[in-house]
Amino acid sequence: MSQFSPFFNRWLSQVGPDLVVDVLTDLVGAGAVFAVDTQGKILFWSKGAEKLFGLTADAVLGKPCKEALGCDDAPDPCGLAEQGVIKSQSVTLKRRNGAAIICFRTARAFFDTEGQFAGALEFLQPQNPTHIVIGSQDDAASFHGILTRDPTMQEAIKIIRNVSETEATVLIRGESGTGKELVAHALHLESARRDKPFLAINCAALSPTLLESELFGHVKGAFTGAIRSHAGLFQRANGGTLFLDEVAELPLELQSKLLRVLQEQNFIPVGGDNAISVDVRIIAATHRSIREEVKAGRFREDLMYRLRVVPIFLPPLRERRLDVNLLLWRSINQHNLKGLRHIDTITPEAMRRLLDYAWPGNVRELINVIEYAFAVGRGNELRLEDLPPEFRENPVMANPEKQLVFRRNRYKNEEQMIREALEIVNGDLEVAAQNLGMSRATFWRKRKKYNIN
Repeated sequence: MSQFSPFFNRWLSQVGPDLVVDVLTDLVGAGAVFAVDTQGKILFWSKGAEKLFGLTADAVLGKPCKEALGCDDAPDPCGLAEQGVIKSQSVTLKRRNGAAIICFRTARAFFDTEGQFAGALEFLQPQNPTHIVIGSQDDAASFHGILTRDPTMQEAIKIIRNVSETEATVLIRGESGTGKELVAHALHLESARRDKPFLAINCAALSPTLLESELFGHVKGAFTGAIRSHAGLFQRANGGTLFLDEVAELPLELQSKLLRVLQEQNFIPVGGDNAISVDVRIIAATHRSIREEVKAGRFREDLMYRLRVVPIFLPPLRERRLDVNLLLWRSINQHNLKGLRHIDTITPEAMRRLLDYAWPGNVRELINVIEYAFAVGRGNELRLEDLPPEFRENPVMANPEKQLVFRRNRYKNEEQMIREALEIVNGDLEVAAQNLGMSRATFWRKRKKYNIN
């Protein structure tokens, strides 16, 4: 039982119990808090409930809970009267637009002096983060398979849209698994070349000899085993786009041939005598710093300037915390369609480990983790036991950078930083304050300063 000062009731009467209840429920963040009477009619409807279900207080007050939520699975006050307390019960409800939303239900019944049911206070926490309404419906931008709420990624999408209208050469920089080929393909699909071929090659995957033949082709008899002529990628991509992944690994002897294609729009196949003219747009990508490679003598400076006319940087997933929830549920929903297992919820501990993880393999690793969970786990709930060993062995965060203190350097806008901190932890004020290195009181003051609900 919580303990109160003898002066608490006096203070409560001074500030007003309605204001205290409103503030307390506001602390819940993304969840919905509401109160019902003995007949299950709604007496109180929090701001969080308005956001989650798209229903204003005026529209639901006085109505039966089941009617307001429009679903037979809505919380049942009669059952609560018998149980007294309900913790983490999974319920499926409906929003105003008819979309289904799965929530954890926690409720507490109240009884009068004669032991009769007097109503209840309930809390609903959404389980699928894609159902949480934060700002407009366009907060999460989906662009040719790229799903993001991250400001840096959204800025990259703007650049992609603009540069796709031109023939400028693009260099994409990002760690392995950040989606460089996905971005390159989006550039192609947005361009006037969309109806022509899009071909890709990893420059680090082949030996120099094979890479040269694959890029530029060869004529019959050019080398032992060349029993027929072979059209290279440049020739096959004529009129379209060629994506050169890990271009920093391109051998120096091939860099000069690539430079010629960029400058002259023609090349000579291996063993050939005649130049072949092509019209190909080059998009390159690398996880290395091309400038550092030039300084080390491993990359031609003139080729660097030809390739990085428009540079695009893709941030690692550990710096895109807003996107982790989105990408997790997109991957889960894709696997749900296969029918072997259907995941509706994620346990709080499993979700915390997923959010705390550093994701060194970025989006590709996240996809693999969900595939692992579907392969080894069973049931409608994703549990900690369903995750790979690295998630279970270390309860401490895998990367100290997960502390959002680093965002102080990233965001000059304090309001944006606080909003993101709350979104990442689904409105948990205490955790958000800790992650930002603030006291709860300071965080509360700043939150009110920017009118963040």
